[in-house]
Amino acid sequence: MVEIARANGNHEVTINVKDGDQSLPQTSSNNTSSSNSMENPLSCLSVPFLQKMIAEVLGTYFLIFAGCAAVTVNLDGDKVITLPGIAIVWGLAVMVMVYSVGHISGAHFNPAVTIAFAVCRRFPWKQVPAYVVCQVVGSTLASGTLRLIFNGHQTQFAGTSPAGSSLQSLVIEFIITFYLMFVISGVATDTRAIGELAGLAVGSTVLLNVMFAGPISGASMNPARSLGPAIVSHHYEGIWIYLVGPTVGAVAGAMVYNLIRFTDKPLREITKTGSFLKSKGSSVSRNGSSYR
Repeated sequence: MVEIARANGNHEVTINVKDGDQSLPQTSSNNTSSSNSMENPLSCLSVPFLQKMIAEVLGTYFLIFAGCAAVTVNLDGDKVITLPGIAIVWGLAVMVMVYSVGHISGAHFNPAVTIAFAVCRRFPWKQVPAYVVCQVVGSTLASGTLRLIFNGHQTQFAGTSPAGSSLQSLVIEFIITFYLMFVISGVATDTRAIGELAGLAVGSTVLLNVMFAGPISGASMNPARSLGPAIVSHHYEGIWIYLVGPTVGAVAGAMVYNLIRFTDKPLREITKTGSFLKSKGSSVSRNGSSYR
């Protein structure tokens, strides 16, 4: 089994929240500019888009820095943080960054999430390459910073690598990223969900996944999370697992949620038109009238 620190730290995160082409709830002006960016070929050169890219770089940087720092300190300090501690750090890092820049860039921080939203037509394909590059750059810079800070322990690897077979880790990465993207789709793209809780829901999902999947695959859920430390440490063992598993899992999770969404109507409209709920409501009404 992989060491706790390595296993714990392996997380990504990801995340995303609300709006048609972004992850977090946007203001009406942001929605308008986002819509225009999908129609205007020169939108990628605009100041708002540059702001989004900077937000993705910074958000991914602080996410990876905090998570991988927890792993590194755990390795350096004789498991002082422990697996639960590392899982909490990853979950909190995701949550605070979602609330910090989600309204600017959508708080993806994860190439798998960005691609999944694009596949489901909730994010413009032409912006995908820029987002992915920014996420990988942020992760690499964070990993490089940690390497400089802990320069006396160059052999410590805060990245992800399979503890068992490649197939086992691939399946785990697919499942936990499916789980993560399913939650993201629910809280970030469905208007019936409570959007203000998106950061809490996504961060909690990351924490949960790291707790049980960390010792097996490292619980990456994010190609950028795995690529950054690998590039800095020149450690590419099983890297394909963390490129394929999370990407396919995220796309599958987003598509499955779209299948069960079935409507964009508010809950109050569904309760008025749903036959089951309608019949139950009339039954309650009849029962209630007997007490009058």
